[in-house]
Amino acid sequence: MRIIVVGAEGDIGKAVCDELGFRHEIIKAGRSSGEIQVDIANRASVDAMYARCAKVDAVVSTAGDVHFGALGEYTEETFMLGLRHKVMGQVNLVLAGLAKLSDGGSFTLTSGVLDRDPIRTGTGAATANGALGGFVLGAAIEMPRGLRINAVSPGLLAVSAPRYGEWFPGHEPVPSKRVGLAYAKSVEGAITGKVIIVG
Repeated sequence: MRIIVVGAEGDIGKAVCDELGFRHEIIKAGRSSGEIQVDIANRASVDAMYARCAKVDAVVSTAGDVHFGALGEYTEETFMLGLRHKVMGQVNLVLAGLAKLSDGGSFTLTSGVLDRDPIRTGTGAATANGALGGFVLGAAIEMPRGLRINAVSPGLLAVSAPRYGEWFPGHEPVPSKRVGLAYAKSVEGAITGKVIIVG
C-alpha cells in the first residue's frame, strides 16, 4: 500500500512509520518536515498535498495542535485552536481525500486519552478528542467505495514521558510498539467507525 502519514516526525508518527514502513510505501508529510509539507488546518494546502501524491491507499494523521491551560484562562480563541487544527485539520484530510483514496482504502485519525482520562489544563484536548470520536462514528456509515475510517486514541507514549509526564500524574505510559500496532489494526484490518484505545 501507499500510505500518507501526516505528522510522521512526531513521537506517534514515528511509531506508525516504524510499524508500517517495512510492509508498505510511506509518504511522510508534516507542517515543516517530511517529503511533503502540509498545513492540515488549510484546506488548500491539503488539496495540494493530495495533488502531489496522486492515488494513495491509506492516510494516517497523527497531527493537530491544541491549547493547554487552566480552564478559567481559556478563551473562545484558545478553544478554537484545537477545533481548527486537531479537529478540522483531520476532517479536512478526510473530506479532501474521499475522491483520492483507492477503493477500499482507509483513513486513520488520532484523538487521545484526555477525553476519557482527563488532566488539569487538558480541557481543550479533551474537547477535540471527543469531537474526533464523534466524527469517525458518523462518517463511517457514509464512506463511499468501501472506504473505512477509524481513530486511534493513545495514552501518553513512554518515549514522550520525559517531556510531558509531569502533566499526566498517575498515567501509565504506553510503549511505542503497542501504539504502532493500533494503527496497523486500523490500516491493515477491516474495522471501521471505531476509536481504538491504547492505554
